[in-house]
Amino acid sequence: MWFVFALLSAVFAAMTSIFAKIGIEGVNSNLATAIRTIVILVMAWGIVFLTGAQGGVSEISKKSWQFLILSGLATGASWLCYYKALQLGSVSKVVPIDKLSIVITLILAVVFLHEELTAKSVIGAILITVGTLAMAL
Repeated sequence: MWFVFALLSAVFAAMTSIFAKIGIEGVNSNLATAIRTIVILVMAWGIVFLTGAQGGVSEISKKSWQFLILSGLATGASWLCYYKALQLGSVSKVVPIDKLSIVITLILAVVFLHEELTAKSVIGAILITVGTLAMAL
């Protein structure tokens, strides 16, 4: 089932890029990011309440709170940079470079989470990097 959700994530991410490029025309990229964030906030909390998950807030550990907050800050920084890049560049160049996050995530997962680095992962990361450079340059 994880594969289905991952594939849907990719489809929605692709739609996000197209909709964002059209939507930011003539709009400050920071303002556009703030509007997008409000929509996501309402949608996420709506799902939390629809599924009855709001009771779990009190059970979240201090460590989880800290890392969820750091993740939120990183997401916000990513979105601000992404929207500015979309405003300044073409989607077909911005998105591949943004997806270098796959390679960076792999490296960070090995360094900080001590995940195994396999030959398959290294080859994949090299291919992603080469493909990204080929698309963006």
